[in-house]
Amino acid sequence: MRVSPGIDQLLDDAVSSQVKGAAIGLLASAASVTPDLRHDLDALLAAGFQVVSVFGPEHGFRSTAQAAESESSTVDADTGIPVVDTYRREPAEIADRVRAAGVELLLIDLQDVGARFYTYVWSMYDMLVAAGLAGVPVLVLDRPNPVGGDIVAGPMLAAEFASFVGRAPIPLRHGMTIGELARLFADLIGDVQVDVVPMRGWRREMRFGDTGLVWVPPSPNIPTAVTAACYPGIGLVEGTNLSEGRGTTTPFEVLGAPWLDARLARSIAALDLPGVAVRPTSFVPAFSKHAGTPVHGLQLHVTDTRRFDPVHAAVAILATVRCRWPDDFAWRTPFCDKLAGSAALRESIDAGGDAADITASWEDPLNAFRALRERHLLYEPGR
Repeated sequence: MRVSPGIDQLLDDAVSSQVKGAAIGLLASAASVTPDLRHDLDALLAAGFQVVSVFGPEHGFRSTAQAAESESSTVDADTGIPVVDTYRREPAEIADRVRAAGVELLLIDLQDVGARFYTYVWSMYDMLVAAGLAGVPVLVLDRPNPVGGDIVAGPMLAAEFASFVGRAPIPLRHGMTIGELARLFADLIGDVQVDVVPMRGWRREMRFGDTGLVWVPPSPNIPTAVTAACYPGIGLVEGTNLSEGRGTTTPFEVLGAPWLDARLARSIAALDLPGVAVRPTSFVPAFSKHAGTPVHGLQLHVTDTRRFDPVHAAVAILATVRCRWPDDFAWRTPFCDKLAGSAALRESIDAGGDAADITASWEDPLNAFRALRERHLLYEPGR
């Protein structure tokens, strides 16, 4: 059975009749597609919806821009509809653009990847704030969390480390769908009307491979669902001088540095981490860190997405590199602390902390978050 995402439910007459006729603003990316791979915008226009403006997150509405970039505000070549770039714009400015376009209802349909530092959820957060300022209701079209909705893991975000890779106090692996996050964010923001069109057929323990849907890369460096399975942990490598594989065909599945060697892979393989096999590898990034330079490190081969814990794997890798190559390894501060949500992870690894002890230290804050999270879940609760 194929999961039916929120866009499918919206296009059903019973749901669409409630919003047809409204002047719609659509926040979406290239991965905002129906199960038969029509883009939301095309499907909505064909069904008679009145879309007056589209809004793009990081990478842009058509997802042509690289990391930390976006497409400029322009006109969509396929439809002639105005495109507004929201990336790194303040909510007040976004609200002005919403008002100027005459938007009466905001639709949000973004494919999240289940990690706090993936910026699409924060584009949604800023849009919710903007919608409240503009007095416009929001309808979020839900999609699967590709790494599942049954596991909550990683460090919490501390308020003083809030940024565009984390605006609200949630853990690194939140175990929520984007619709459930919208409900949580709406409570935190206040003074914004948010409704969610839920999926049909999705269960919390599902990984993307169980959904029957086709993976469309939501951004240039998440090319496959396996990449997404690694990202919630290996994304932490971005906060160091190691390459996280940007500039290769397997970002976040490979990592390395010019001064590393096969000892790293052998050390991590010896840990016998569940759900993943590890091998030494070398590669030359085409862009980003160490571009054009041979680097050496490891590749993660995920064998079981349910058992693989990318956050624990990342902590084990960083702790090993910090311990064995202390003169070469470096943190990219303050970015590493923004990714982790506080300085605690960096300080623990610098102090020689064991990966198991570090991850165990997160349990009390995670239990508090789990209690908060329960109130906003739309599907059968998981752990």
